[in-house]
Amino acid sequence: MKFIKSVHPVAASLLITAGLPKDLNINDPTSIKSVTKTIAAGAMSYYKGDATKFVDLDAPYYWWQCGAFMGSMLDYSHYTGDTSYDPTIATALLAQRGPDNDYMLPTHFGQEGNDDQAMWGFSIMAAAERNFPQPDTSAPSWLDLSANLWNSLVSRWNTTACNGGLLWQIFASNPNGLDYKNTVSNGGLFQISARLARATGNETYAQWAEKVWDWTEAVGLIAHDYMVKDGASSSKNCTDTNPLSFSYTAGIYIHGAAVMANLTGDPKWIDRTERLVHTTSLYYFMDDTKIMHEAACEGVGKCNTDMRSFKGYLARFLYASAILVPSIAPTVNEILSASSAAAAQSCTGGQDGTTCGQKWYVGGFDGLTGLGEEMCALETIQGLLAGHATPPLKGDQIKVVREFRSTPASPAAPAASSSSAAVSNKRGARRARNP
Repeated sequence: MKFIKSVHPVAASLLITAGLPKDLNINDPTSIKSVTKTIAAGAMSYYKGDATKFVDLDAPYYWWQCGAFMGSMLDYSHYTGDTSYDPTIATALLAQRGPDNDYMLPTHFGQEGNDDQAMWGFSIMAAAERNFPQPDTSAPSWLDLSANLWNSLVSRWNTTACNGGLLWQIFASNPNGLDYKNTVSNGGLFQISARLARATGNETYAQWAEKVWDWTEAVGLIAHDYMVKDGASSSKNCTDTNPLSFSYTAGIYIHGAAVMANLTGDPKWIDRTERLVHTTSLYYFMDDTKIMHEAACEGVGKCNTDMRSFKGYLARFLYASAILVPSIAPTVNEILSASSAAAAQSCTGGQDGTTCGQKWYVGGFDGLTGLGEEMCALETIQGLLAGHATPPLKGDQIKVVREFRSTPASPAAPAASSSSAAVSNKRGARRARNP
């Protein structure tokens, strides 16, 4: 893959100055870091917490997206070497671990779904795989927190219908989703199982990754052409597959398959990864330009607040997967290089000319703003540096690190607008079936 060479991360942080996204040169690591510094500052303007306290995102953003956002900022730190946000990230990740250290919070019991817990799990796993500092000696390690979260998820594997699978929702107080087995919840369990298997060498996790994949394929949620569908109703024994497909769900399964391929070397997992990437490249990237779009909703202007962040997770998991399965790297490089350039040109809104838009294919800023738009641009552009960052650690490489690396002071990024054109949507309608 045509990844950019990177200098030592601490040294790199000395060189990072904030730049205008419109000036991005996707072949220049200094330019990439400069632009992502600006976009990261714009994204962080939506978060009111700091290194001493956690503050959940304001409406219309739900708790799950805060966990996903911290994953984006973990990537920013890892790929650019700018560690200035690390204490804030760690504080947020640790503050939400809950009384049983498994990211089941009583304050969110009315709205927390299996997919929400999994989105926090992706970030916690990334912290473990990178030896991200964990400064609280009273809390378990990132890896132990990930294992606790996995135990919580797997305990809800439901065999009353469809021969298995996780339901979307957990609590009766949020009934919209208690009859729906969605791929993002099951994909979350699949990916976290695979990553724990690779990180620990524990065969039980690998067996569960196999089990979840087999179940998803058996009920048709991974179709013959490797399109990942949204879900199906347990009351109909999962015979009514919802044909909607979203980019982040494909990304979740791609990365889980890539981790299993890297762990096992089994050709079936390499083949599955390649087929998923091929289908994804056709459906979520435009034929002529290779620019990423949320196919189910962008063209008709019906992306809700959640959906407006989905492309960022696809980019995240494509970059991460290309490190583990080199055969997909040429495709990933082609589609995400084009998307990065287009994303940067969308980040030209607001008074300072750095606010990011949603529809990258229009050739500039489209007036649609929010945290999701900032996250999508950030993940897609910073991932250009992924190939020369430290790959995910495993086994004895994973340590508990207590101290943060210091980042020397560097010029501040231009102020980014925190205004959002996103429209609030009810939690129960989050996975809108007819956008």
